[in-house]
Amino acid sequence: MSHDYDRLTPDTVLNAIDSILGPQGSLTSGHQMALNSYENRVYQIGIEQEDDEQVTQIIAKFYRPKRWSDATILQEHNFALEAMVDDIPVIGPMVINDKTLFEFEGFRFALFPRQGGRSGQIEDLADFEQMGRLLGRLHQTANCVPCDARPDMTPVTFAQNSRQFLLENDFIEPDLIPAYESVSLDLYNILQERWDNLQPSLKLVHGDIHAGNLIWHQQQPYMLDLDDCVLAPRIQDIWMLLHGERDQMQAQLAAIAKGYELFLPFPTSELPLIEVLRSMRLMHYSAWLAKRWEDPAFKMAFPWFNSARYWSEQILNLREQIAALQEPQLQLID
Repeated sequence: MSHDYDRLTPDTVLNAIDSILGPQGSLTSGHQMALNSYENRVYQIGIEQEDDEQVTQIIAKFYRPKRWSDATILQEHNFALEAMVDDIPVIGPMVINDKTLFEFEGFRFALFPRQGGRSGQIEDLADFEQMGRLLGRLHQTANCVPCDARPDMTPVTFAQNSRQFLLENDFIEPDLIPAYESVSLDLYNILQERWDNLQPSLKLVHGDIHAGNLIWHQQQPYMLDLDDCVLAPRIQDIWMLLHGERDQMQAQLAAIAKGYELFLPFPTSELPLIEVLRSMRLMHYSAWLAKRWEDPAFKMAFPWFNSARYWSEQILNLREQIAALQEPQLQLID
């Protein structure tokens, strides 16, 4: 079965970039390296200047066809550019002739400068505090950025819609359907009840802050990939940074809050949503894989998905999340 990305050949990638950079006096060198991205197709591309033999590197991101509208992508770009104007270390798209989104043979793409550095889990509390400052500033900028075209993150959009898609499209092993249907419904009902009780405000956030979307260069974190920026509780950009035992996460949370509160009040009232958001992400992840299962890149990268073992483990994970939701929540301790 053919897939949209089948037409995105190496020559198509290079020709697309040359169509934009060529009139600016730059051309691709022929160097092309696919990066570890599945939602979109992302490449590191060598660029030569007409009057300079030195090759520089840029990043080209070809958006998954049919996922986002132009307006949705442009609001992602605008968010990144506004953050850069505010001197926030975000890797935003290159602006060429007042445009950031380009099209070639049916593919929409954007170009980004390459940022060197290292990625990895944050361990030092000083780095957590620095991330708190960064997120406080980002959320401050987000208050002034148009976001009406970006999606909402709620129990309906991330949990209920995900379970419905999986149940309606024959992904779950038949003998496991009753167990999945039951436990996922129980979990969704708990999530929706917690959400209704707290009535969180939805704000524009990065949406996918984790170690893989951070690059550290000269002791400074740079945020990558605002492709999943979303309207959600602000704690969404905080809980995914936490890891380790409970006492470690408490200390990490306190360090983030210390930096965050230099710019905005810390969203302490949203702490009860941490396990809610974790559960929503867990349910959404399975549907995300399922919706892209016809993409050959996904079958190669996630060969364990859609097996009886996967669904058995997923049912167990959902049960564990129900238990986790009964545990005491993390507290902000001075």
